[in-house]
Amino acid sequence: MRFNLSSSELVKALSAVSGAVPNKATLPILETILFKSEDGQLRLTATDLEISIIEYMDADIEEDGAVAIPARRLTETLRQLPDIPVAFEVDEKFNVKFRTDKGTYKLVGEDPDEFPEVPSLDEGHTLETAKDDMLKAINKTLFAVSNDDLRPAMMGVYFDIGSEESKFVATDGHRLVRYIRQDLTSDKDINFIVPEKALSLVQKALHGEECLLTITEDHARFKSGNTIVITRLINEQYPNYDSVIPRENDKTLIINKEQMLATVKRVAIFSSSTTRQIRLQLQPDKLTIRAEDIDMSSEAKETIACEYDNEEEMEIGFNAKYLADVLGNVDDEEVHFEFSTPNRAGIVKPSEEDQNEQMLMLVMPVMLNTYA
Repeated sequence: MRFNLSSSELVKALSAVSGAVPNKATLPILETILFKSEDGQLRLTATDLEISIIEYMDADIEEDGAVAIPARRLTETLRQLPDIPVAFEVDEKFNVKFRTDKGTYKLVGEDPDEFPEVPSLDEGHTLETAKDDMLKAINKTLFAVSNDDLRPAMMGVYFDIGSEESKFVATDGHRLVRYIRQDLTSDKDINFIVPEKALSLVQKALHGEECLLTITEDHARFKSGNTIVITRLINEQYPNYDSVIPRENDKTLIINKEQMLATVKRVAIFSSSTTRQIRLQLQPDKLTIRAEDIDMSSEAKETIACEYDNEEEMEIGFNAKYLADVLGNVDDEEVHFEFSTPNRAGIVKPSEEDQNEQMLMLVMPVMLNTYA
């Protein structure tokens, strides 16, 4: 196998696929990237057996072939080079030699036949959407995914794609986000759970205008531009998230998002480092946010203007980090809260939304400790 290409273009391609190379591989072949000539292009593939990433790139291919090259050493070498042409040669024993005007480098490659086969998904159900719409759905939900191994269903984002709209849901038991897109539909209803790690890699990998999403019983494939990400799905039943969303909320709070987020972050500095508890005191036209750390004899209190539509005052406690995460996920200048009682979840929404999208988040309250 012989091919020539630009070092910087190859570094870009290697960066695109290297997210699927495991840090500690159980098999040595998984520490390599498969190089293969295909229809006049070079195809790079990396996998950890759960997630595979494929990148196509242009190259001057003088002799077709395939080889699996150790990922780390190749990538680190090329990153130290300026943008110059690189010529690769691979012999029948899969020894790899690459030359530049700076010097010659040799690596021992692996037999490409030993590289794990990547699922094709050609028989799957395919949907087409704009890349930006898919990325927004991922960005809006990923922060709330659980990392609890005992609840594997919650370690990914739930995709519920229907004929009228699509829902994307994530929860870790403390906060929940449900993002709806009405311009992404399917002629048949499908639902599946995509692991958090795979979606983090999809975020970085999608570069084209469109995104093709293909689903089979066990895998999902995201294809955009020259990049393909294939992941094994989480084969679990997603919890009934709808049942935890409070329906009758008679207290509404509208407040400037940036002002509230900054206040929460400041006041949280004075909260207990173990509970991160802050308390919100809702009164007509003002919101008081307080925190105290009894062990450190520290406390903080700030009051900010708001619109609160109920004459009945209410005090409710939240974990400051979870509340800040939810507030930070709102794009609008104003944020809309709905409450019912201090022991039921608070609902958070943007005050205004684009025509084809709808977002609802909720934060579970914490039991308030008592202090003056």
